[in-house]
Amino acid sequence: MWSVKGHRRFDLKVGKCMARGGDQANAWRTVEIMQTWLVESRRGDTLVGGVIGLHTTRPIHAMANAADATAKAKKKTAKASAAAAKVVSSSEPRHSKAARRFYNQNFRDSGRRLSKVLAAAGVASRRSSEELIFDGRVTVNGSVCSVPQTRVDPARDMIYVNGNRLSKKLPPKVYFALNKPKGYICSCGEKESKSVLLLFDDYLKDWDKMHPGFPKPRLFTVGRLDVATTGLIIVTNDGDFAQKVSHPSSNLSKEYITTVDGSISKRHLIAISEGVMIDGVHCTPDFVELLPQQPDISRPRMRIVVHEGRNHEVRELVKNAGLKLHSLKRTRIGGYRLPSDLGFGKHVELKNKELKSLGWNN
Repeated sequence: MWSVKGHRRFDLKVGKCMARGGDQANAWRTVEIMQTWLVESRRGDTLVGGVIGLHTTRPIHAMANAADATAKAKKKTAKASAAAAKVVSSSEPRHSKAARRFYNQNFRDSGRRLSKVLAAAGVASRRSSEELIFDGRVTVNGSVCSVPQTRVDPARDMIYVNGNRLSKKLPPKVYFALNKPKGYICSCGEKESKSVLLLFDDYLKDWDKMHPGFPKPRLFTVGRLDVATTGLIIVTNDGDFAQKVSHPSSNLSKEYITTVDGSISKRHLIAISEGVMIDGVHCTPDFVELLPQQPDISRPRMRIVVHEGRNHEVRELVKNAGLKLHSLKRTRIGGYRLPSDLGFGKHVELKNKELKSLGWNN
């Protein structure tokens, strides 16, 4: 207890006692009251006699308010913690299976499959490369490798095929549109005397000048045209591209110009549009049209568009309609059309725009 004599004033808001009177040294003396509550009787701003009590315990209403404030503070802290946890959990990336697979194939997994590397290096086709691996004719870092799925990196691993070191650099991907002449076959066998790949000999002779330091690519055709059919054929060294374009799921339409002996009537067009059975599958064309007669071509011509591309499909359609086929030429694949000024046996390199018209976006 602390008694105060005389006329004195107390500031309850800040918990300080200010005394007036006495000597000058004690004038305006401030007394700090630490963690106390002042209980007094006032009339206006003047204390009326009595004694001021200094209590270290809070009044009941103050304790209740403090409890409410503490509960609110705890609740607010809990909400803030929950919000922070939610932000952290939501910030964690969630990727689809396709995204994870793309990451694993392009970033996480080091290297590529051995059989695919050999094919890309021009050693052999992918299937033939697998046979080389199974036969024990391929070594990786000094050890015989018999698993085609082994992941390797030509820039880091020492790969030997039949005792020959594989180049550290793989040839760049190339894409060509060839106007196939009659009498050539779409085969990459070394024993074939009239393969369409022979038409690229001049290009490969100048390879070292155009791409110094890179091995020559192993070219092959995307799909096939029979020996008597002329026109558009794609040639590349990119196996993934060839698989994409030639697979039925690509739904790429193919346009052919057929020249027949004799005359063409409406009955023939109807018969062709109704389709034909090939290997137990009923094949129907997407479009059939009789082309206008040209002065320099005496035989009638038709434009036939198909998308399945089964073996000899167009020939079978014409034959089933009772017509005799004279010549057959492919002029379009997907959105890419054979240039009209590209002569037989000539080729043109395809750029990104042409590749996109074939459904290839890489």
